[in-house]
Amino acid sequence: MIIGVVKELKEQENRVAITPAGVDALTACGHKVLIEQGAGLGSGFTDESYKAAGAEILNNASDVWKNSEMIVKVKEPHESEYEYLRPDLVYFAYLHLAADINLTKVLMESGVTAIAYETVQRNDKSLPLLTPMSEVAGRMAIQEGAIYLEKTRGGKGILLEGVPGVTPASVVIVGAGTVGTGAIRRAMGLGARVTVLDINVDRLRYLEDIFMGRIETLYSNRYNLSKALKHADLVVGAVLIPGAKTPKLITEEMVKKMQPGSVIVDVAIDQGGCVETIERPTTHANPVFVKHGVIHYAVSNIPGAVPRTSTLALTNATLPYILEMAKKGWKQAVLDDEALAKGVNVMNGKITNKAVAEAHNLPYYPLEEVMKN
Repeated sequence: MIIGVVKELKEQENRVAITPAGVDALTACGHKVLIEQGAGLGSGFTDESYKAAGAEILNNASDVWKNSEMIVKVKEPHESEYEYLRPDLVYFAYLHLAADINLTKVLMESGVTAIAYETVQRNDKSLPLLTPMSEVAGRMAIQEGAIYLEKTRGGKGILLEGVPGVTPASVVIVGAGTVGTGAIRRAMGLGARVTVLDINVDRLRYLEDIFMGRIETLYSNRYNLSKALKHADLVVGAVLIPGAKTPKLITEEMVKKMQPGSVIVDVAIDQGGCVETIERPTTHANPVFVKHGVIHYAVSNIPGAVPRTSTLALTNATLPYILEMAKKGWKQAVLDDEALAKGVNVMNGKITNKAVAEAHNLPYYPLEEVMKN
């Protein structure tokens, strides 16, 4: 198979879809890898390192797109790349279609086969391709939130861990999945007081055990959430319903009751966000805005701020799937792997992911039916 990797065009997105080690694994199996010139520089990977691993470096992104059977990327296609989408192409990347009706329709109209990292799901409900970036984003949410608590950034002027004789900051984490756990780990490591809310009591029990009772756990409902937010210094939105649009659990009324200078980091913004006062994603160039006196951080590609770590972690997770699709062809790989099959969001102009179809009130077609045609 011919696999193409192009430079990411999202603002300040320095990750790249594959490392030289990943290229080496593919070329060792007889596959061809085309890399756009300079695609890996933001993550610290030179063209020479890719060449040494067996890749062919092309000067123009258009040549990579046109000559590849499968494009592997980090993020969704940029508007300038829509023209390259075609029926005989497989596009493998993070897509987050439930929050983007326009991109969903573009993919349908192009006929491309779009496989989303974030909906590849094993039988145990784990999300192997979302997990590494969720781990990064959870940790980064605390790191970025701590910065914006500084008075010079408009925050309360609070040091997250406090000092002897001074109370540490109160961190509230909404959602106890991978993002939430990463945020707990970082917040506790910095000495903050941590409260986590979730509707899965078994998950809360597990977290209380592994963190040895050093966190406060609350069942997530309107009453408990509203009460926790009133006294929170830093709030992390870590809610996820795989493939679906995120519910707005943190309402505008709740935000209004928060203390001025508090910070909200909505990691769920890729899937539409869980905070009602955040209408659209922000960027690394302009990461925050203030509403009702509360600082809102809603960057949709948080791991892009640490591209070296993120690219290495992402390739570790995606490479086995890329190798299987290259070896067997994507159709056979999907037939053989139920987890990968759940990643197929759009094929032959039809939505094959139920959560995406429901998010946009569009027809849903089971993948097995579409593949028969």
